[in-house]
Amino acid sequence: MAETHVIPMTVEHASAVLRIYQAGIDTGDATFETVAPDWETFDRVHLDHHRFVAVNAVGDVVGWVAAVPVSSRCVYAGVMEHSVYVDTAARSAGVGGLLLAALIASAEQAGVWTIQSGIFPGKHRQPGGASSSRVPHRRRS
Repeated sequence: MAETHVIPMTVEHASAVLRIYQAGIDTGDATFETVAPDWETFDRVHLDHHRFVAVNAVGDVVGWVAAVPVSSRCVYAGVMEHSVYVDTAARSAGVGGLLLAALIASAEQAGVWTIQSGIFPGKHRQPGGASSSRVPHRRRS
């Protein structure tokens, strides 16, 4: 995985992010959404400091992670929900784990205490039948 690294998501990544998002939507396994939003909408709803892309050795975006607030109420200020999408060609190569590590680091730095995720039933299996990790994040002391 040395050739893949994670960087902050910017507007320059918009077309690749939305392409990967739509590909995930098209599987029917990732979300109840039917169409990826335009960049302006995506940019408005996702938290600025909690969105990253994974890029390969030639600079192509191969996955992304981003978070949204779960509520505007102040008591939920430390709670966010994340999405992670990986390009079909880059799946099972550790890209999702790299992206989640970056998100967890940014969340800890910002004082976020809960990162929520919705996992579709039966859709958390890796190739070969092994269960993917669903261990909740624990704050480091």
